[in-house]
Amino acid sequence: MPLGIGLHVLIAIFFAVHVVRSGGQLYWLFILFSFPLLGSLIYFLAIYLPHSRLDRGLRQATTKAIKSLDPGRELRDAQAAFDLTPTAQNQMRVAYALLEAGEAQQAAQQFDLCLQGPFSKDAEIRFGAAKAKLLSNQVAAASALLAHIQADTPNFRAEEVALLSAHALAAEGKNDEARQVYTAALERFGSVACRAEFAIWSVSVGDLVTAQRLHAELQHAQKHMTKHARSLHQPLFRRLQSALSAREEKSQ
Repeated sequence: MPLGIGLHVLIAIFFAVHVVRSGGQLYWLFILFSFPLLGSLIYFLAIYLPHSRLDRGLRQATTKAIKSLDPGRELRDAQAAFDLTPTAQNQMRVAYALLEAGEAQQAAQQFDLCLQGPFSKDAEIRFGAAKAKLLSNQVAAASALLAHIQADTPNFRAEEVALLSAHALAAEGKNDEARQVYTAALERFGSVACRAEFAIWSVSVGDLVTAQRLHAELQHAQKHMTKHARSLHQPLFRRLQSALSAREEKSQ
């Protein structure tokens, strides 16, 4: 059997195994073995790629490239959609686009409009509003919104809400309460985000013992992460390293 034909068959077998393991339609087996090259190509594009990490990576890379080349596109598109159809959903999209663009004050105003009427208790809108208000130094209002989320919908984005609440407490100068929230979040979720945010806050209040301990735990965790996971958490790692480096420079 020529090498080229054998390779086509091996690829077809690989995809056939994927069909069986993923519970796919069995007619794909007929297509793959009747037309090994064409069938494998069609299966790859139609079934395998859309559900693979590669496709997610390509979408993320494409999104980043679009934002880099045209950073105002999402805001323009969101505003155009709202102008055409002024629904609460489209207004929330405008608010999030403003937040992404760094216009926290305007985003907070848009979220306030979203919170009027029947969507006043919507957890997603409250969460976005809390982020916008915290970034625009409306700390008390942000804390109130987060408290409402925790009281009314305690399972909504529990980890993110906890970390944002800790940020708000720290911004209000309530460091003892912030530490309690960070500690509880770390005990409950034990995630990279909890460790990194707790460590960054610890650096900011001069608790280098806690910061170094959490940093060491993160460095150990990185050794066991996939390349994809390390890439996702890279912004957090950079923020922590930057905070530690800045602290070291001040102490010299």
